[in-house]
Amino acid sequence: MSTYPVAYNGTGVNGGDSLREDLNIYYSSGDIAWVITSTALVLLMIPGVGFFYSGLARRKSALSLIWLSLMSIGVVSFQWFFWGYSLAFSHTAGKYIGNLDNFGFKGVLGAPSVGSTKVPDLLFAVFQGMFAAITVALAVGAVAERGRMLPCMVFVFIWSTIIYDPVACWTWNASGWVFQLGGLDFAGGTPVHIVSGTTALAYSLMLGKRRGHGTHELNYRPHNVTHVVIGTVFLWVGWFGFNAGSALSANLRAVMAAVVTNLAASVGGVTWCLLDYRLERKWSTVGFCSGVISGLVAITPGSGFVTPWAAFIFGVVGAAACNFATKVKYLIRVDDALDIFAVHGIGGLVGNLLTGLFAADYIAHLDGSTEIDGGWINHNYIQLGYQLADSVTGMAYSFFGSCIILFIINMIPGLSLRVPEEDEVLGIDDAEIGEFAYDYVELTRDVINGTTEPMDGASKRSTTPTGPVEPSPAELKA
Repeated sequence: MSTYPVAYNGTGVNGGDSLREDLNIYYSSGDIAWVITSTALVLLMIPGVGFFYSGLARRKSALSLIWLSLMSIGVVSFQWFFWGYSLAFSHTAGKYIGNLDNFGFKGVLGAPSVGSTKVPDLLFAVFQGMFAAITVALAVGAVAERGRMLPCMVFVFIWSTIIYDPVACWTWNASGWVFQLGGLDFAGGTPVHIVSGTTALAYSLMLGKRRGHGTHELNYRPHNVTHVVIGTVFLWVGWFGFNAGSALSANLRAVMAAVVTNLAASVGGVTWCLLDYRLERKWSTVGFCSGVISGLVAITPGSGFVTPWAAFIFGVVGAAACNFATKVKYLIRVDDALDIFAVHGIGGLVGNLLTGLFAADYIAHLDGSTEIDGGWINHNYIQLGYQLADSVTGMAYSFFGSCIILFIINMIPGLSLRVPEEDEVLGIDDAEIGEFAYDYVELTRDVINGTTEPMDGASKRSTTPTGPVEPSPAELKA
């Protein structure tokens, strides 16, 4: 009869000698299977971000956003292996950041992880690596239609080290100051959403506005709503691994996280769609997708702490807050092209605060071990203060830290953040990648003095081996 799992015997940083011991006996195969599956689901979310952003952008820069999401996996996976995991989750970390005990995944094998004794270090490392990668993918959408690729990738490596890793450490590492304070963040309200949203705002500010911002030239609709839907589907499916996987075990708490995640997403989609309908009298597909993402963002920090009835509130309030927050960029005059701050920054903040209200002690204990004081529904009123402190600190640190990193990078010869104006006119796909999202090269047109004329560079992009390409109906309408 199987004895799995048994109590860990504390042998060595690796969990024991795999040549002489079976290191698997300390873990349930079901827990390992679920977290591996969740890792793959979170990975699926990253190209989902790329498709979502790509569909919202103009055709001539669509591929660049998919490229950025995929390259985020490549750069961050190396950074995470190199020293990122150690800086965030080393067993002897400080209150703000870890050390290099696990540099190059040294000693990362079969010992119980910092996150949970139910999974080994190695599994926890690859699972959390996906969180690091998707946070970057969310943030770098801010370069849409005007940012250079190389400086962005340099920024990604530095930013992951200086911004993401410390925030992940103080939020999720048992040594971190937010963790010790009592802050509740199940799957990334601050480290993923607030941090990515405010970083995108900083990047948008440092890049400056797109050419023609505030004029008819940029009065366009998303070029491919199908891409937006595909991206939303990838994200919605992957979010089950993102939230339910954060239970780090196949248990009732993971099941509850899956339930509230889906409910908040569904309610969020309906809410945003209704809010848009009251203005346009149209049932917007992009509006529904935006609401789904808003609901998912809002429920993220509370997904392992709240009840299904509370998830309904997360969906409604989260989507409504993010919907109205899309107007903030006009008030502060920052060209946040894809509304990343509105959806992720504000959505993460709302989710954190609602967690302070609705966190329930008995929901957290569904895993059989976690004990919390709960939120306001448990009469633990100070919890809202903890959540606010966590949110404001993460927001300020990521915004000002990102501005400083971007300022320094922009000063380095060859690493200017923004493409020249002629490349912006041409399109980032042509200028920076040399490939396109579709099987033809578009003929870009510009509105000059009320007439439609070809823009500079159109002649070299107006034909393919099969002949000339006509402008799309959307381009003619513009």
